[in-house]
Amino acid sequence: MDAVDGGIHPRFGTRNVILPLAHDRYVEVVEVLDHPASDKAPFGQAVRARSEAGGGWLGWVVAVDDLAPFEQRIGREAVVGNRHRPDGVELRWRQLGVKGLMSDPQLPFFIKWDDPALHPSTAANTQVTIDGLQIAGDPARVRDWLDMKADETSSVIDFTFVAPHGTPGLLSVTFDTPEGKVTV
Repeated sequence: MDAVDGGIHPRFGTRNVILPLAHDRYVEVVEVLDHPASDKAPFGQAVRARSEAGGGWLGWVVAVDDLAPFEQRIGREAVVGNRHRPDGVELRWRQLGVKGLMSDPQLPFFIKWDDPALHPSTAANTQVTIDGLQIAGDPARVRDWLDMKADETSSVIDFTFVAPHGTPGLLSVTFDTPEGKVTV
């Protein structure tokens, strides 16, 4: 599995490296830039806060085909995001729920890709995929946020919830590799 330079998120003041995985999944390693956008945009603020806390998993994301029901339920519109890959191709998406993630890190945020053919996993040349997420939190709270059961967001990813009364957030990700499972 090879990392891919993802590029800069100009609206968020961040940049990323992508680890494309099988089954339309990927891991995004994000860093905050010394740029005014990172102080203004919630995503930039979230990345900066996680970095200043020593790093680690920021959160998880659920891709959806339609953001409108979530916009109505959450009470705000999705934010447009974009970045140019090093080859010049522009990726565009809309995302919603980063403020929810910031206030309650067990919650995912939502993303809708403008062109699914440009999804970051399309560069995957691997059999590695995400097998499971371990989340410190309350499955009922996540279910309410998603308006569905958290373990129904994927038919192939195992969701394990622990410590419902502790500090919430994504604790670990288990990857299924040709050599066996690896938990980070």
